[in-house]
Amino acid sequence: MRTAIGMVAGEPSGDLLAARVIAGLKASGAEVATAGIGGPRMREAGFDAWYPMDRLSVFGYLDALRRLPWLLAMRRDVRRRWLAEPPAAFVGIDAPDFNLGLEAALRARGIPTVHFVGPSIWAWRGERIHAIREAVSHMLVVFPFEVDIYRQAGIPVTYVGHPLAPMIPRSPDRAATRARLGVPLNERVVAMLPGSRAGEITHLGPRFIAAAQHMLRRAPDLRFLVPMVNAQRQAQFEAMLPATGLPLRCVPQGAYDVLEASDVVLVASGTATLETALFKRPMVIAYAVSPLALWLMRRKSGQERPYLPWVGLPNILCRDFVVPELLQDAATPEALAEAVLAWFEQPQKVATLEARFAELHEALSRDTPRLAAEVIQEVARHGAR
Repeated sequence: MRTAIGMVAGEPSGDLLAARVIAGLKASGAEVATAGIGGPRMREAGFDAWYPMDRLSVFGYLDALRRLPWLLAMRRDVRRRWLAEPPAAFVGIDAPDFNLGLEAALRARGIPTVHFVGPSIWAWRGERIHAIREAVSHMLVVFPFEVDIYRQAGIPVTYVGHPLAPMIPRSPDRAATRARLGVPLNERVVAMLPGSRAGEITHLGPRFIAAAQHMLRRAPDLRFLVPMVNAQRQAQFEAMLPATGLPLRCVPQGAYDVLEASDVVLVASGTATLETALFKRPMVIAYAVSPLALWLMRRKSGQERPYLPWVGLPNILCRDFVVPELLQDAATPEALAEAVLAWFEQPQKVATLEARFAELHEALSRDTPRLAAEVIQEVARHGAR
């Protein structure tokens, strides 16, 4: 008999995590049928996508407000389908603004719920812990320090490691990857990752391009690689490039190759910063949203800054400013350029950072698909408690 598992993932990182969970469920020998909202990697793993995940992707409060009617209609539809034919369990992968409300409704009707990747309550919006307690039967967290947070709140929790850690080589091979990309080994390469969503590229793309122009004035030998998640985002980014041209190349769906081939990375805050750390690359973290979106975020959190002094995941996990963070008005092209160039001038600091990131890689490495699958199956067997 096949076990039905509902799933919702809303971004490329969630698509990857969910696909690995599906693989873990199948590797356990269980016959499972997964369906809901997901992306291409999930579909490759056998997922039945009622809606593609890009319908769910939003950037900040303004984008969410514009798309709110459609998002609510989509959530009502999947909720109706699952209440009519209840799955053995529902698994929400990240996307807390969408998933927590859905999880609360399903759990209230007796469907056990698992949430994979805890919201950043350790950074801001700590009051969400109360909504999580009501909505979630079991939390799967990807960082060790999160376990105590949920245990203290009385929420069942399991640390399953970060699924990206085993996927990234402990010792990246820059030479082999450059050969594959056709990039000379003696070139100095800056990777630029302005984000995977349209809104991120809108706000960061022009700054990154201007920063590259500033870098070239001081270091004309630099070359730039820019991975793009899809053709739409690549077209959006390339439309911003100056007519004079830059020594810049977009690499479709090539984030890992670009990171492995790079010397220094200029990256939007988010999961990509953790991937950069796992590749042991020095980086500069940047982020910017519209003034109105920033005001809404501050109003929602009730403070000017997050609870922690760090925003980027590498700094949060290392509990220190091991890499620069330039946010909002501080993320000027000039400041971004200076911060990137500084890494080229400090080889000893780079070596120290690489060693620290190697320790982080070890701490995050677990058999995530197996551990997550075991918890999901256990929750499915025992129901919503």
